[in-house]
Amino acid sequence: MHDIKFIRENPALFDAALAKRGFDAPAASILKLDEEWRAITSRTQTLLSQRNDASKAIGAAMGRKDQAEADRLKAEVSGLKDELAALEEQERGAIAALDEPLVSLPNMPAEDVPIGADENDNVVLTTKGEPRSFNFEPQEHDIFGAALGLDFETAQKVSGARFVYLKGQVARLNRALGQFMIDLHTSDYGYLEVAPPLIVRSETAFGTGQLPKAAEDMFHTTEGRWLIPTAEVSLTNMVREAILKEEELPLRFTALTPCFRSEAGAAGRDTRGLIRQHQFEKVELVSITTPEASDAEHERMTACAEQVLERLGLPFRRMLLCSGDMGFTARKTYDLEVWLPGQGKYREISSCSNCGDFQARRMNARYRPEGEKSNRFVHTLNGSALAVGRTLVAVLENYQQADGSVLVPDVLRPYMGGVEALIPQ
Repeated sequence: MHDIKFIRENPALFDAALAKRGFDAPAASILKLDEEWRAITSRTQTLLSQRNDASKAIGAAMGRKDQAEADRLKAEVSGLKDELAALEEQERGAIAALDEPLVSLPNMPAEDVPIGADENDNVVLTTKGEPRSFNFEPQEHDIFGAALGLDFETAQKVSGARFVYLKGQVARLNRALGQFMIDLHTSDYGYLEVAPPLIVRSETAFGTGQLPKAAEDMFHTTEGRWLIPTAEVSLTNMVREAILKEEELPLRFTALTPCFRSEAGAAGRDTRGLIRQHQFEKVELVSITTPEASDAEHERMTACAEQVLERLGLPFRRMLLCSGDMGFTARKTYDLEVWLPGQGKYREISSCSNCGDFQARRMNARYRPEGEKSNRFVHTLNGSALAVGRTLVAVLENYQQADGSVLVPDVLRPYMGGVEALIPQ
């Protein structure tokens, strides 16, 4: 959510920032709505003052036994009451009209975010690891995965497209990946493990920016609640409507949860395999920090996600997303893309975003700076570290062997009871 005070004081800067995201000078229309709202509030304050003065004057007139003057003043107060009621209704409408662009326009990109329209304009920052050379033609995971326990056919009968059964050894490998990731982030990097709710209220999804914009990409219950598309929603909202102490920050949370997405905006994309599912598991990282520390926290969070890939021995690259490819709430995003030999290209496996105070304003999440009397909005960050299903794809494809088996990465073998390879059945 945008700060109306910032727009009043920096309309040209606001327009220039939103232009990077394809919006044409929204400040003027917002400031017009702001002026209308302020005119109503000003008129309301004037009438309230008049009503208070008239009410005091009634008592004085009654004390003088001037009934005519008292009756005149009572009629004036009655008229002011009716006008104030009308103004109250107008003010509600003015606030709603002003809030609409403040909550529907995306976050302003950071200064170092490249201008661009879509993923083709993203910038490769670093590349780590060399893609493996195969002495056979590597296959995509859904082609050789059935013999290892990937069952899309039964899932199609039970639930429809974009679901899967993981069976036996591949189910264990999937579980091992999630456990490895959550252990790494809690033991090595100090994130607090949380088992959060998977179903949230509308105001919760609004707080992190999924509503109203992404409603069609979410599943909702008959009671009006929403299944989380990412644990970011539950974790970040832990500080909603809170006033934190500066010494408490940063807060760092992690969770391994199922995630649910309708994929309404991805019709026809990645219809095969595990890349894009309605239900999947993901390890999420969330940080709550001060404005001064958020850029450094963004680098730290992304490095934590990179460590998962490095320890698994998977080739990957870090991308800086352009203005047109960032998520709604992000001011800056790094994507990590892992090499998939079956597809012969890099695919996104993590997004790590700094949202600034954009989400905090929607959640009213603040902190009290040490030595200051006023509160400030916190900065929120979130990142996938990692999407478990996509990591499973990367392990299967990068460690596949000519006989259809898949070697288990060294760091996962303790979680697999020492199993060194998945063997086709």
